[in-house]
Amino acid sequence: MKNTNRKIVLASRPSGQPTTDNFRLEDSDIPSPQRGEILLRTIYLSLDPYMRGRMNDAESYAEPVKLDDVMVGGTVAQVEQSQHDDFAVGDWVLSYSGWQDYAISNGEGLINLGKNPTQPSYALGVMGMPGFTAYMGLMDIGQPKKGDTLVVAATTGAVGSIVGQIGKLMGCKVIGIAGGSEKCQYAIDNLGFDHCIDHKAPDFAEQLAATAENGIDIYFENVGGKVFDAVLPLLNTGARIPVCGLISQYNATSLPDGPDRMSSLVATLLIKRIKMQGFIIFDDYGHRYNEFSQAMQEWLSQGKIQYKEHVIEGLDKAPEAFIGLLNGENFGKLIIHTNQAN
Repeated sequence: MKNTNRKIVLASRPSGQPTTDNFRLEDSDIPSPQRGEILLRTIYLSLDPYMRGRMNDAESYAEPVKLDDVMVGGTVAQVEQSQHDDFAVGDWVLSYSGWQDYAISNGEGLINLGKNPTQPSYALGVMGMPGFTAYMGLMDIGQPKKGDTLVVAATTGAVGSIVGQIGKLMGCKVIGIAGGSEKCQYAIDNLGFDHCIDHKAPDFAEQLAATAENGIDIYFENVGGKVFDAVLPLLNTGARIPVCGLISQYNATSLPDGPDRMSSLVATLLIKRIKMQGFIIFDDYGHRYNEFSQAMQEWLSQGKIQYKEHVIEGLDKAPEAFIGLLNGENFGKLIIHTNQAN
């Protein structure tokens, strides 16, 4: 065990695009567990778009990170020391320890992954929050039916890649949207999407309209911006729009340029009787995690779901990697390996 606990704290609140100056790497003493507590050693840290919202001092569905506090984040850790009856040294756990090497927990909210999980980092991705988000958003709000046209933005990301594959299993025509030809080709060749369109193309909206020639029945929204602008006129009557994020807007400091789109949006929702629903996965669907877990484990074991991780070595690389995530530079689920494994 190392002698110090590295932790990355929020040094200042960003205005627009975060920079590395908004974060600070600190060293502190490793805490000692008291009776009923355990000391966790972080092995994997999940980086996710929602973290950008936690950097703002603004009302949201969760409290913002306080200045000089450790950045929040899901983690897979091992029990280093235990004074808790339910956890033994060496156990792997899914936790929420944030951007640091070590953390104390009283066991509340932890999921014990056992002594030797096959793919422990999967608990942060396909078997964790992103996979759960994809499953419930599509299945409960999107309600896919055979023959539906499903459009998925951020196609090769942690959520979008799973949404599209589940859509194919449900019999949908799946159109992906990604940034760059490499990601689009991966979506078709490896994930089984029917089509994928590069949102960087100058004629992106025209390509989407030509590909979705029979309109769009489900649009899984996690991007917003110009992608949603292109999707809106193509939505069919009775379309469903699960909303789990708006990554294109997370760094915005003002409303987008151009005409007010609100009246057009509301009119389309009304005239076409469209269902558009936001959701916070564990707040709204935590009681259905076992349903998701059983289905996903079966699909993975049968090779019906493909999953890609983008692993970056070193906790100190987290700020730069997170900024890259917001710019779409990751290819797959972004994970930091803290270099703390034995």
